[in-house]
Amino acid sequence: MQAITEYLTRNGYTAVDDAYYAQIALWQSWYQGKVNSFHTYTQYNGQRKVTRQRKTMGMAKRFCEDWAALLLNEKVRISVGNEAAQAAMDEILKRNRFSVRANQLVELAFALGTGAFVEYLDGGEVVIDYVRGSMVYPLAWDNGIITECAFASERKQGAEKYIYLNIHRKDGQGRYVVENKMFRRNGDTISPADLPEGVADEVVTGSEIPFYQIITPNIVNNADLSSPMGISVYANAIDNLQNIDLVFDAYDNEFRLGKKRVLVPLTLTQTTMADSGVTKPVFDDNDVEFYVIDTGEQNTQKIEEMNGALRYDAFEAGIKTAINLAAYKCGFGENRYRFEGGTAMTATQVISQDSDLFRNLKKHELILDAALQGLIRAIAQMAGIGIGEITIEFDDSIIEDEDKERQRFMQEIREGLRQPWEYRVKYFGEAEEQAKAMTAIQTIAEGFEA
Repeated sequence: MQAITEYLTRNGYTAVDDAYYAQIALWQSWYQGKVNSFHTYTQYNGQRKVTRQRKTMGMAKRFCEDWAALLLNEKVRISVGNEAAQAAMDEILKRNRFSVRANQLVELAFALGTGAFVEYLDGGEVVIDYVRGSMVYPLAWDNGIITECAFASERKQGAEKYIYLNIHRKDGQGRYVVENKMFRRNGDTISPADLPEGVADEVVTGSEIPFYQIITPNIVNNADLSSPMGISVYANAIDNLQNIDLVFDAYDNEFRLGKKRVLVPLTLTQTTMADSGVTKPVFDDNDVEFYVIDTGEQNTQKIEEMNGALRYDAFEAGIKTAINLAAYKCGFGENRYRFEGGTAMTATQVISQDSDLFRNLKKHELILDAALQGLIRAIAQMAGIGIGEITIEFDDSIIEDEDKERQRFMQEIREGLRQPWEYRVKYFGEAEEQAKAMTAIQTIAEGFEA
């Protein structure tokens, strides 16, 4: 919000221009499925202008959901080298609902261009905040890497609304200091307020690594080439999102406008009194599908049906084309989706390693891997956990099913390309020490059986 950027600027920080947050607001509108300048429109009905709401398929959100599901799902494994450290790390991540909230953060980051993990200690326990792009305020950056940053969050106490701001900056020795600020919010203005009890004005971390990690889609920000912020995955597909909703709205209207209508001659109607005191002809006041017409014939008893020709096949083809064009621009490649029964569904397909989707998936994983590694290092330092090498294993099951992957893995063991204990690490989720011990026990047992 503009009030936050003005506060940061007044206090000597370099903040991203407010115009960029207007871009984020537009991307958020598409993510929420309601862009007032597009989905609300007026139409002349022959007598007056009528305000209408255009139907939406919500494909912007669907694209972000699917990217989050591909990148950070339940099959992603984070390993830290030893069993005791792994158990401690798993407990911290579980307490912070990491498996759910991190997936949601990736979804929001792909929608708004940027997201962040932010860590702090509360009562001696590590807490992870999941911050969406509209609440991220870069203060210093080097070669596109945000080295200092402020993060805002909205809070409410009774009828009062507050903005909590923490500023992560470096001191003269390159170590991070965190400033905590609280503001009372009144519309678009803010005023200083007292911090919650127990929250210090300033925390000297003594750490040279940041207690935050930035997530963005791994695509060039062509909205502002100088900005360290990311860009929405559909930022360059807004025209395509508009086309999807234009065709979908027409598709929905086709069923309403093409329904059967019954035309009744005036001579078969009864007269009723309207609220205005004017009499009006009615055939059946309980059925709105009948339309009274004046045929000009005095004694006709003929009732006619009017059946509109539905063009839903043409509209379905148009929607599918529009969706696939947008999906292609969002990095999914061709033919990712099909349109059936009024909804978009993911097409069943085996993804090859040279496909656009696979290449883009691997590209996005680079940024997510770096963010997760930074998160684990920060947690380990804050919690005093001694960790070894950090390994992030992403889910590549979109390429082939797990059964085939397991068969290939076993074949590589037989050929001496892998060790048997590696199988237990990958598919049983065991730490390396435990896997080696269990493999040794299994080998001994097999020797006895022989």
